[in-house]
Amino acid sequence: MLTPEIMDYYRQGGERDRLAAGTGRLEFLRTWDVLTRVLPDPPAAVLDVGGATGVYAGPLARAGYQVHVVDPVPEHVADAAARPGVTAVRGDARALPVADRSVDAVLLLGPLYHLPVRAERVAAWREAARVVRPGGVVVAATISRFASLLDGFVWDYFSDARFRPLVERALADGVHRNTDADRTWFTSAYFHHPDEPAAEVSEAGLILRRRVAVEGPLWMIGARLPEVLADPGRTDLLLEMLRAVEDEPSLLGASSHLLTVASAPHR
Repeated sequence: MLTPEIMDYYRQGGERDRLAAGTGRLEFLRTWDVLTRVLPDPPAAVLDVGGATGVYAGPLARAGYQVHVVDPVPEHVADAAARPGVTAVRGDARALPVADRSVDAVLLLGPLYHLPVRAERVAAWREAARVVRPGGVVVAATISRFASLLDGFVWDYFSDARFRPLVERALADGVHRNTDADRTWFTSAYFHHPDEPAAEVSEAGLILRRRVAVEGPLWMIGARLPEVLADPGRTDLLLEMLRAVEDEPSLLGASSHLLTVASAPHR
């Protein structure tokens, strides 16, 4: 389901804590903020595809949702299934082990990262469209085409001569191909141009509702971000301000991650 390189990357266990601090924490807070506004009310059934260790599934279950995780990494499935109220199985976003029209919402908060071929990304969208009920919601995360370029300057990755070719390839065609034995940076992935998901959504038979910048440009403040997130008042202000500009088209490419919100037609 995943290439050996990508499977090895995730089996190192980084997803257990990735969203707990720094830019990961901002990603979680903003994604959660959007989900609370676009998902149907609990006890709706949510299929969390590529849900990893259940970092979103757990809070959703606590909020009263019926949550089922599908993920290709065995360790992720075990961790997710251990969370109260969450069920989990191993599976592929392109061929979900789920019945037609059986859930109220589908989350794709990771699968599109690792499908460099457009037809396979559309297949994942189509599977989401198949299993969601008429009128149901599909929320997908993508990595910005420009994320590695910007991240490289924030953390001085360009000081390593191997990094620049990765960035140049990603800027050219969206493919971030990292096959170094000591993968210092993110594993091989696909970085979407902000305008791409809309066409994928349409081809899959879904209706585009919104494109949302997750972190906006504030993820680039680097070492100062933990300081901001340690202050509840400043965190609340940050979330309020980012919410106000999350749909601004001119800021979409400056965000590390984007969320595309779609819905199934009322058949």
